[in-house]
Amino acid sequence: MSIAFYIDENVHRAITTGLRMRDVDVLTVQEDGRSGFADPVILDRATELKRVLFSQDDDFLTEATRRQQAEIDFYGVVYAHKLRISVGDCVRDLEIIAKTAYAEELANRV
Repeated sequence: MSIAFYIDENVHRAITTGLRMRDVDVLTVQEDGRSGFADPVILDRATELKRVLFSQDDDFLTEATRRQQAEIDFYGVVYAHKLRISVGDCVRDLEIIAKTAYAEELANRV
């Protein structure tokens, strides 16, 4: 039942740190050697790794919508606007998703 996250390079490091402190499985784009790669490549990589992408870059909303319309599978995207949620709230909400959601609930969804 545990969800693993692939963290986009635009996400504040404190979110990644907070998730790790709560035993949430996270891998950052930087740790994976994918910094600066195009959004479709990042989403493909997250899917390949069977990780839900977490981003604060709204371009991923466009890419996810494109894939939904074209019926291209992806492992899921969780998005939070940087200015509309605090780091603490973001960590709490992602922890809840990681520990209670099922992968099939998030597949091909934003």
